[in-house]
Amino acid sequence: MRAEIVSVGDELLKGARVNTNAAFISNALAGIGVPVGRVVACSDRVDEMVSVFAESLQRADLVLVTGGLGPTRDDRTKKAAQQLLGRGTELNQEAYQNLAARIQKYGLEMSPSLRDQAMVIEGSRVIPNTRGSAAGMIISCGEQFHNHSLVLMPGVPSEMKAMMELTVIPCFAALSDTVIRHTPVKTLGIGESRLAEMIVDVEDCLPEGTTLAYLPHAAGVNLMISTIGHDRAAVDRDNRNVIEAIVLKADKYIYATSEVTLEETIGAMLFSRGLTVAVAESCTGGLVASRLTDVPGSSSYFLQGFVVYSNQAKHNTLGVPEETIAMFGAVSEEVARAMAVGCLEKSGADFAVATTGIAGPSGGSPEKPVGTLCLAIAKKNSAEVLSRRLVLQGDRQQNKLRFSEAALRELWQCLQLFYRKAGIS
Repeated sequence: MRAEIVSVGDELLKGARVNTNAAFISNALAGIGVPVGRVVACSDRVDEMVSVFAESLQRADLVLVTGGLGPTRDDRTKKAAQQLLGRGTELNQEAYQNLAARIQKYGLEMSPSLRDQAMVIEGSRVIPNTRGSAAGMIISCGEQFHNHSLVLMPGVPSEMKAMMELTVIPCFAALSDTVIRHTPVKTLGIGESRLAEMIVDVEDCLPEGTTLAYLPHAAGVNLMISTIGHDRAAVDRDNRNVIEAIVLKADKYIYATSEVTLEETIGAMLFSRGLTVAVAESCTGGLVASRLTDVPGSSSYFLQGFVVYSNQAKHNTLGVPEETIAMFGAVSEEVARAMAVGCLEKSGADFAVATTGIAGPSGGSPEKPVGTLCLAIAKKNSAEVLSRRLVLQGDRQQNKLRFSEAALRELWQCLQLFYRKAGIS
């Protein structure tokens, strides 16, 4: 079984919205062994949708469509499917009752446009919408399309995800005889070409059915190891063997071999040893603290964050000596170290991370160009304060993200060193 995804909406083609739905659907289908061969973004025009649906249904056993099922005039997906298949619509009582309950809950009246949300294409299996009003549909498209299936779902991510998890995946899981295993290998502090050189022997000997993809990011490159086959045990074994071989080659750069973030990895390391962290930020404006506290349960290890954007704030809040700022400049390793020490003293944390830099687009100089970052990490009961100066490339938003990534990378490396000295694997 092969699938294609069609994402409907002019906003996708104009760049006004990122297509996160396709990524979720692809990952969910991989879990039941259904590979996705193509992802298409399509306009709201009925003739465009009819053409795209027909083309996809000729190729793929399963075509999943998101978007265009709402109550407004630009929601034309159902009309396009009707035109393609030559079918009418009918009121589905289950969908209508769900809709009526939601309308009553919010104190609204049933309008013709809302009632239309419970109208489904004849012969379809209804996908209940537990998060919204528009019913989804699974439609067998007949002999003209080789009895391939068309799945219509809303574009609202929460509604689509609930439909996929509760109805679509269970429906098609039994029809797939394929197993797919995707495993990420997440790295930091290494470029794509260098990593490729390190694992060239592994890549040259990949088992049949296994592929390796490089996914560069702000602080390094991730790998995705994908294995497909019909025997679950063999697929799991081949995928695992490749991961283990890569880890042997590039262990010092790998922070995870699962779908966890860097901040989740750091949080787990801190929590497991009962350690705490605080941050002092200038150029990142609180982004490092935000990322660390994105993790549920972070209150057990994240103590405090200081955003000290001005020189006065650095001095008044963290005790950075004015003469240090005057002599070396706010963007310097000396100031970053003083910020980290002040943060450590004020918070009482085990580790303190400090960032100061020039995000741009202005403020740079030949000695300190835009993209310059100075960061420091101080550790309780240690006179040594790590500091580093980096020059990164990007616009203001990219630089802030890369600055935060660099700070978290240094914290991860410090924790690794702490673990090694403590004899913890």
